[in-house]
Amino acid sequence: GEGGSRLPTLDSGLEKKGDETFRAHFVGTGKGKKIAIASQEEADKLSAELKDASYTVSQVQQKTVSRHPVAPFITSTLQQEAWRKLRFSAKRTMSVAQSLYEGVAIGEGEPVGIITYMRTDSTHVTTQAIAETREYITQRFGADFTPQTPRAFKKKVKGAQEAHEAIRPTSVRRGPAMIQSYLNADQFKIYDLIWKRMVASQMAAALFDTVRVDIEANSSRNKYLFRATSSSLAFPGFLTLYSEGRDEEENGNEKAPLPELAPGNALDLLGLFPQQHFTKPPPRYTEATLIKALEENGIGRPSTYAPILSTIQEREYVEKEKGYFSPMELGIIVTGLLEDFFPEIVNIGFTARLEERLDDIARGNMEWVPTLQEFYDPFALQVEKAALEMPRVKPADQPTDEICDKCSSPMVIKQGRFGKFLSCSDYPKCKNARPLRLGIDCPRCGANLVERRTKRKRIFYGCSSYPKCDFSVWEKPLPDPCPECKGLLVSKGRSMAGCIACGYELSLKGESG
Repeated sequence: GEGGSRLPTLDSGLEKKGDETFRAHFVGTGKGKKIAIASQEEADKLSAELKDASYTVSQVQQKTVSRHPVAPFITSTLQQEAWRKLRFSAKRTMSVAQSLYEGVAIGEGEPVGIITYMRTDSTHVTTQAIAETREYITQRFGADFTPQTPRAFKKKVKGAQEAHEAIRPTSVRRGPAMIQSYLNADQFKIYDLIWKRMVASQMAAALFDTVRVDIEANSSRNKYLFRATSSSLAFPGFLTLYSEGRDEEENGNEKAPLPELAPGNALDLLGLFPQQHFTKPPPRYTEATLIKALEENGIGRPSTYAPILSTIQEREYVEKEKGYFSPMELGIIVTGLLEDFFPEIVNIGFTARLEERLDDIARGNMEWVPTLQEFYDPFALQVEKAALEMPRVKPADQPTDEICDKCSSPMVIKQGRFGKFLSCSDYPKCKNARPLRLGIDCPRCGANLVERRTKRKRIFYGCSSYPKCDFSVWEKPLPDPCPECKGLLVSKGRSMAGCIACGYELSLKGESG
């Protein structure tokens, strides 16, 4: 969706004679009553009135704010953090965590499990593990970094089963650097995250010194209030070791420092900055934000988050572009049909309630046969009805300018199991079909290059005359030849291209008009 506009804001650029300049934002009347600036026109009118006002510091408030560490990992938070910090998919994260749980051969000894069970929705940690962690913190960082009492975290997950502990190292004494030589690169990265998160969770809070300055603007007609804030790190606490990743760019706790100000200080106005803000449409989901949304809605369990994400991609309901999911044609069609024929089943609330009932059965609080019966009877009727009335799902064919060389009918682009291909529109009478050409020549034999997919659905680019010529590349070929040697250029990420023949690299920024 498009972004809509929000109310404008007004900032002032101020300076105390001979000191640093700083910005303050408009709050409202001199008595502190907030004023919402309704339009750009109003912001401009206010700016005109404030241009000749006198500015004086009316109040300076200083306080210390603490920021506490987050709980040790549960399955969903580990998957989110591994995506944010390492760009690991949920599937990759879980397979690495599984190997750490099952055991790693450290030194000459038997393989040993170096993390606790990785499918869990509980942040609970044993008293013994907490004691060991606190002792480690005091030894390594000092008593200031160890809180007076151990930290306890409350469960936040809807329907958390609390059957297992949080995901933590089996011993914090096994520091990541100490065992790095026994781990592969992925194992080290995931272990490092888990270890740091666990140790940080029992460390002292970080302290920020904050300053809030109220400024009175006296115009010829009215008094107005502007406010400036600043924040600086006074004691790092747990931030020495670990800080949680963010899904979107946000401002951290630190804000630009302010000059020394005291009530009564006169300030000079350097400029007024009215700004129109536009709300951004909600961003597309990444692996991290989709898992967070599933968890918040009570859908899925620690063991199913990764398979859910894999399934929707393997079935081509969604595709991932630059880390963000977007729906594919098949996904849109299937969702529409499911909403028409199974409205109750695809209702988020229903799915979450069913998950809760299954948990109750697992705990022995509910009988499974009557619970299933209650679900199955109406469901079976819906399936029968859908079998009779639901149309067959088939993404629409895309027309092309090409003509079939066997029967002269137009050729169309169809979606097959291994991606898109060209087919005769008169199928099944005429079975002429071939891969979709890119309009780029094969550097080995001069035939056309085509897009293909492996059995595991990964896209690659190969020669259309295969098996006669077996040339192939993973990166997408580009139409322009290499400026150095006229070899084949392929895409290297968002803004770079590279030549497969001579290795020449160039930036594509500014190329597209």
